[in-house]
Amino acid sequence: APSSLIHNTNPPLSAMFSQQPQDLVVVAGQPVTLPCTIPGYHGVVLWIKDGLALGVGRDLAGYPRYTVIGDHSSGEHHLRIQRVELMDDAVFECQAVQAAMRSRPARLTVLVPPEDPVISGGPVVSLRAGDPLNLTCHADNAKPAASIIWIRNGEVLNGAMYSKTLLRDGRRESTVSTLYLSPSNIETGQQIICKASNKAVPNGKETSVTIDIQHLPLVNLSVEPQPVLEGNLVKFHCSAKANPPVTLYRWAKGGSIIKEVSGDTYEVIVDHSFFTEPVSCEVTNPLGSTNISRNVDVYFGPRMAAEPQSLQVDLGSDAVFNCAWTGNPSLTIVWMKRGSGVVLSNENLLTLKSVRQEDAGKYVCRAVVPRVGAGEKEVSLTVNGPPTISSTQTQQALHGEKGQIKCFIRSTPPPDRIAWSWKETVLESGTSGRYTVETVTTEEGVISTLTMSNIVPADFQTIYNCTAWNSFGSDTEIIRLKEQGGSQGSTSSTFLFFRSRDRGFLQYIVIDGRRWCSVCIVEAAPALRP
Repeated sequence: APSSLIHNTNPPLSAMFSQQPQDLVVVAGQPVTLPCTIPGYHGVVLWIKDGLALGVGRDLAGYPRYTVIGDHSSGEHHLRIQRVELMDDAVFECQAVQAAMRSRPARLTVLVPPEDPVISGGPVVSLRAGDPLNLTCHADNAKPAASIIWIRNGEVLNGAMYSKTLLRDGRRESTVSTLYLSPSNIETGQQIICKASNKAVPNGKETSVTIDIQHLPLVNLSVEPQPVLEGNLVKFHCSAKANPPVTLYRWAKGGSIIKEVSGDTYEVIVDHSFFTEPVSCEVTNPLGSTNISRNVDVYFGPRMAAEPQSLQVDLGSDAVFNCAWTGNPSLTIVWMKRGSGVVLSNENLLTLKSVRQEDAGKYVCRAVVPRVGAGEKEVSLTVNGPPTISSTQTQQALHGEKGQIKCFIRSTPPPDRIAWSWKETVLESGTSGRYTVETVTTEEGVISTLTMSNIVPADFQTIYNCTAWNSFGSDTEIIRLKEQGGSQGSTSSTFLFFRSRDRGFLQYIVIDGRRWCSVCIVEAAPALRP
């Protein structure tokens, strides 16, 4: 029955409340007792909830969790609520109907603790290295709304964003807190706690997540031993830290995959190519790959990088040779002319200015890697110019015998014409009377021989000219014939001297038409060789 049915609010003095319900705050799920004692009153007592009667007397059949307890004869009509629920959050009154009395209104406030907080993505939150961390924690269905704090290493983290939402029942609220941490403020393995609390659970409820920072492989490539001499064993070790773990190792040299190696170690006998072609190790995990490469400090002797070429230049022009070597440690380059100890250059380039014919010859580019090795390359310099004739100006013959006089012509390009002249006669080749001209080409040049049969005294009084021409000019040598003293039977000999390109002077001795050569003009006859 509505409480408004009671009109007389002035009870007789013989019936007064000795106990009335008081405002209470209780946590949902707990029991609560609202006291009501009216000594000397034996009429009907009603309990009113938010203006509505719960039942008549002690009959509260419609509310199974509600019970009226106490000694009825003593006027005790206490309301006992088992396992308080949110619907019990109301204003209660105790009314003595016949006495027309009502107690003071008592507010029963029911507190509801939040549900266990939940961090989205937990219990392990993974993120990529360099990314910020955003954590969201929910604490739902609380009355009043839960407050949320974030804790790391025992310290409260500030700066979280907080919001709450009123639920449809109009009483409970859900709370959301979002925490932002910059990449520099997080470490893998850290534990971050979300703690939610309200008056129902002042000590709070908490949950936590563990931070798992994932990253590409962090790779270190070691090479042992270093430095190392070419031809020795070297071990490459590719050590990697990765989260998630490594799934693949791949090796390459100079950009070419080494298919036969798949683990974190590569052993190989190294050569010079490892100095310029780096070995790389590529490590892969589910996030991607990291590639690192190393060159090997290989010691090796000189290797030709740019081979010099032989040159043919005109007289007076410049001659430039280029010779490049590689080696490790640093090498030294020396240019010299073969047969000479003079260092012409220590650079890759050798420049000969305004070359002369005597500059023609063999040149050597030599490279030295200290304590490792040496190498050299020879090139030729040919100088285009007019012919040069080198012959003994006085040559010998025996009276009445066959005699020969010779001239040696060096000519680049080769001579276009060679002629012998004496008195009124000019003979380039073939036979004219007692005279025959023969020309022989050798490695050193051209030998032109004038042969005279049956030497007569007038031959010793004649001046013979040997002349050679090419496109650059000409040269002439005057030769006289001298009677050879003494008799050597039928043997006749002729001495011919000429300058070699790179061997100094050579002596040719022609005996009975056969040519013998001695490298040194002071050697004795037994040293001669055909």
